[in-house]
Amino acid sequence: MAVSSTQGAFVTTAPSVAHSSGTTLGLHGMVAPSASLNHRRTNNKNAFQRNMSTTDDEVAKLLAAAKKAREEADDLSRAMGKDPDAAPKGRGEAIIKDVSPEDLSKMASSIDFEAGDADTQAKALTALVESGDFTLYKSVASSSETMLRTFPVSLNMLEQRTGLTGEILGVTDSSEKDVSLDDIKDLTVGVVLGSSALAIASLVLLPENVGATACYFFALIPVVFVGIGSTSPGLIAGAIVSTRGSADDVSDRLDRICRHEAGHFLCGYLCGLPIESYSVSEDMGVPLVEFGLPSINDDSNTSPKQRELTREEIAALSIVAMSGSVAEALALGQAFGGEEDLRNLSALFRKSKEFLGATKQQDLTRWGSLQAYNLIKANLPKYESLVQAFKDKKSVAECIALIEQRS
Repeated sequence: MAVSSTQGAFVTTAPSVAHSSGTTLGLHGMVAPSASLNHRRTNNKNAFQRNMSTTDDEVAKLLAAAKKAREEADDLSRAMGKDPDAAPKGRGEAIIKDVSPEDLSKMASSIDFEAGDADTQAKALTALVESGDFTLYKSVASSSETMLRTFPVSLNMLEQRTGLTGEILGVTDSSEKDVSLDDIKDLTVGVVLGSSALAIASLVLLPENVGATACYFFALIPVVFVGIGSTSPGLIAGAIVSTRGSADDVSDRLDRICRHEAGHFLCGYLCGLPIESYSVSEDMGVPLVEFGLPSINDDSNTSPKQRELTREEIAALSIVAMSGSVAEALALGQAFGGEEDLRNLSALFRKSKEFLGATKQQDLTRWGSLQAYNLIKANLPKYESLVQAFKDKKSVAECIALIEQRS
């Protein structure tokens, strides 16, 4: 290190050390760039600028091609009589009006639901939705496409998300499910003791020949009972249920049926299925609803009951079919009216355009249960109002007005 003095000030000069890379190391290890390194940096900068210029040119070409394609599409739309500047149908903000319950009831009453004309119902309800008077009809299919997008649902997944199982949904034979082994034992003991008592009484109280014949007859009853129980235990279970009567009294059974049917009605309406029939049952005096299928726009003139079903229709029908049992289970903890719904759903599976094997059918059944659960839970206040409407034997129009009431 050399130290020199200039006008009384000390100036320190740092020695330089040659470095193998062509750079010079100064004091404290700082690196001074060499001329060759600066040259390479300049070349890289120029290459980068050339690449950016080429990319900008390619982007400009793509934008010009897209603009030309848009102009050609607009010209084609005008040639077809369409306005290319018009907003796509079903897009944009939905119109929602503040409609009173009385007006909703009047609008719903203007539609003829008794004729069972699916196309007329669908057009009338769709028009009310487009005008903003109704908001929930076919909302599952139109505003939430993912609701009708099926996916595999296992038993564990269904139970974890909803707490529902096959037994709770009542998909097994109800008579066998309601009878325990202890019930069978008690009935067997009762049959043996009763037959023995009758046999002894016949020998004591009846004339000799008649008493002997009756004794043999009563002795055969336990043998016949055991034979039936061994070959057809379901008959014994059914006899036990019919003997002791249903655990539900009349009011409980009425509530159960109304909840079942209200679940069908709510989910069917949200899925946009047309009402095929709505009638009051003769035995319980409860309204029963059946949904149908809309026709399709083709030249085949095929009846909706005879044509094949699309994937979306199968999905919607799966939800509606399982909604009754799900509604029962949600309120009462156990469903008993799902066997007929499952049989009807199995028949509809066979009409699908796509082949549905046993595994796929089971997935759709569980998926339908899951989606029905979600719909009922999301619209629980409306569902409860609908249950009361069924108990009061309200009309279809009145039930729809309850669903469409603004919260």
